[in-house]
Amino acid sequence: MNKKPSRSLNYDIDRFITPFRVDGSERFHLKSLKTNEKGGLDKDEGEQFVEAGRERLAGLQEKLYAQDRWSILIILQGMDAAGKDSTIKHIFDGVNPQGCEVVSFKQPTSHELAHDFLWRSVIALPRRGTIGIFNRSYYEECLVTRVHPELLHREKLPGKLITKNIWRERFEDIVAFERYLARNGTVVLKFFLNISRQEQRQRFLDRLEQPAKIWKFSMNDVTERARWNRYQAVYQDIVRHTSTSVAPWYVVPSDHKWFARVVVSSVILKTLDGLDLKFPRADKASLEEFKQVRKALEHESKRGLKQVVRNARKK
Repeated sequence: MNKKPSRSLNYDIDRFITPFRVDGSERFHLKSLKTNEKGGLDKDEGEQFVEAGRERLAGLQEKLYAQDRWSILIILQGMDAAGKDSTIKHIFDGVNPQGCEVVSFKQPTSHELAHDFLWRSVIALPRRGTIGIFNRSYYEECLVTRVHPELLHREKLPGKLITKNIWRERFEDIVAFERYLARNGTVVLKFFLNISRQEQRQRFLDRLEQPAKIWKFSMNDVTERARWNRYQAVYQDIVRHTSTSVAPWYVVPSDHKWFARVVVSSVILKTLDGLDLKFPRADKASLEEFKQVRKALEHESKRGLKQVVRNARKK
């Protein structure tokens, strides 16, 4: 069966962004959002959109790297089986790994627990000119530790600092931290992959039936699933208190993985387009030097080429 022709990436891209953007300007209710939206696309169209986006992303990432001014921090949060790994794989396939790094945050080590809750994320921030992808992030210290309060005591905080206000204080710290990043040239893009409980159940069952996926499954997944309502309530609180104009959340419908990728890809592409990325222009002195190098190469003059190199080193 022939696939439908690819649509232009300029095709009403905002329709895949605006409905899912949360910037704190309105009251947020997680339960009011659908998890199975498709944005008027079918699966073939969505997959072609993401494929075309990969080509465009590769070009934009090359300019980002060459310009060496901005950095992009992409944060992916979501329940188990929400599709964080596959989202990264499908969107960034083909992007130069030299300018892109994925960091997966697991259970904190004893060394990490000996520092403040933002520390391990700070040391993993992307350099200028690069894209950093956090598979889970510092938000786990407002999520898992809130669902499991006993974990908070492992962070070795002085007892008098663990009060009923600790979560509000952490939200304040995160908002200030993300504002700081934005003021220093790091664009923060935050995605919550919003999956339904029914779809999570089906994906767990699929993992158990497929040898290539069963390794991802553990009994802990089922244990945490029993706390579904608590996790949803905490995620709602996180989005409500940490959505700002400089670092909004994108609550992405994720029952259809292909559409989640359309949304995430659209946000990233529009953000990079908005940075007006360009390859650096050479100055007149460098252009003249390049002419001399070209001339030496074209005439295969080893002596001439060596002289050009010596002159460049003297400068």
